[in-house]
Amino acid sequence: MKRDAVPGPVGLERLIEALRVLPGVGPRSAQRMAYYLMQHDRAGAEALAQSLGDALRTVRHCSRCNSFTEEDICVLCRSPRRDAAQLCVVETPADLAMVEQTLSFSGMYFVLMGRLSPLDGIGPRDIGLDRLLARATDGVVQEVILATNFTNEGEATAHYIAEMLRARGIRASRIA
Repeated sequence: MKRDAVPGPVGLERLIEALRVLPGVGPRSAQRMAYYLMQHDRAGAEALAQSLGDALRTVRHCSRCNSFTEEDICVLCRSPRRDAAQLCVVETPADLAMVEQTLSFSGMYFVLMGRLSPLDGIGPRDIGLDRLLARATDGVVQEVILATNFTNEGEATAHYIAEMLRARGIRASRIA
């Protein structure tokens, strides 16, 4: 005999559904998180809600590198210590952070906020390749370093960008 799900309060059900938007969070994980927050850490839940609301109001894309910032131009793009002749292309702000943690790159960045994935309907326009092209052809950038992930989509994205840049006489290299 199949049991019916126990209906919960609408607010709790909405919280569970909202938590499911996070990567790797399925229905059961979302339910556990929601129950934990409501039962054991209501202050933490309030802080989470407040922080998320604040971030949604204040965080936007850097007009130069497309990463996240609270200013028009992010701290890295404003730094006079960065080498503006080198432009490293990454898929996400998390990838930018990983490259920065290595302390081995002192150039500038461009964050795609995704990768080409025709099966998912994500094409060149969806990841801002027009903005990347404008940045790479600004007369300052001399080398573009493609640091997309080593997935099929990341490799396809790197290849597409490399061909697009080579057609315009801009040197592109791939990280090993």
